[in-house]
Amino acid sequence: MLETPLFAAVSAERVRQVCGEEPGWFCRNVLDWTGNDTLADAADFVIGKPIKIALILLLAVVVNRIARRGMKRALRTLQSGAVQERLGSLRAATPEALLRTTEHSLRAEQRIEALASVLRSLVTVVIYLVAGFMILGEVGINLGPLLAGAGIVGVALGFGSQTLVRDFLSGIFILIEDQFGVGDIVNLDNETSGTVEAVSLRTTRLRAVDGTVWHVPNGEIRRVGNQSQHWSRALIDVEVAYSTDIEHAKAVIAKVAHEVASSDPDVLDEPEVWGVEALGANGVTLRLVVKTRPSEQYRVSRELRQRLKVAFEREGIEIPFAQQTVWHRTVETR
Repeated sequence: MLETPLFAAVSAERVRQVCGEEPGWFCRNVLDWTGNDTLADAADFVIGKPIKIALILLLAVVVNRIARRGMKRALRTLQSGAVQERLGSLRAATPEALLRTTEHSLRAEQRIEALASVLRSLVTVVIYLVAGFMILGEVGINLGPLLAGAGIVGVALGFGSQTLVRDFLSGIFILIEDQFGVGDIVNLDNETSGTVEAVSLRTTRLRAVDGTVWHVPNGEIRRVGNQSQHWSRALIDVEVAYSTDIEHAKAVIAKVAHEVASSDPDVLDEPEVWGVEALGANGVTLRLVVKTRPSEQYRVSRELRQRLKVAFEREGIEIPFAQQTVWHRTVETR
């Protein structure tokens, strides 16, 4: 004759009455073993719920650690994938000076650390917030009103902080896409320009040429003109008189540019004289372009202009100035 198991001695209806709709392991089995409602409920409260809470906390810790590590690994993959792919063709076509450098690596590491710190903190808050709600549910607190109140507060905060949220989201995308970084010379929406001194998730700080410090909310940035990302270009327009031999002037400009390129390590490629750029009121404009290291175009331009003036004086090439022809007529009177 088969013996009836102990847990069959207690009906499912009684288990639901004593232990609830989702009876815990301790409550159900103590009730089966002893038949005592109070003892079963106490066992579940003293042993079962603390174990569940501990498991929830342990799971939250494990998930948090995995998420934090995965977040940084994903950012590194993004940096080595999208950004490096974008630089691939550039590196293949430029001299050794523009290949992988410590400066690029340091900038990438700074971006990764900044983004990883913010995103990991956000993930940690979300994970432990969910764990906290689960623990409150385990101790018998009704989560319905609590979640409803939290939803109302969240909506109110969302409406009140739309600008702040927009600034933060824009800052995250600025860092992820590497639109600009500290040390870059940028122009923001053709309104504010200068050297980037700091990039945070909320604002960007620029130092203008005259020393003015501009604090620009990231959410207000619509267009960014970066004049020093990866490489720069010195664009020099030289005006000569109409009586000048254009080919001779181009040869002199090319010679001076070649001398500068040979002696200056910040010049990356052989300079190019593009030729006549404009026919002005006082003279002919010739254009010279020189590829340089990031942010070095202004120094190279000043050096080229100084040498060009000396060379023009030596070669007898006239740099025009404003002239005006006046016709004087005498009207005879009868």
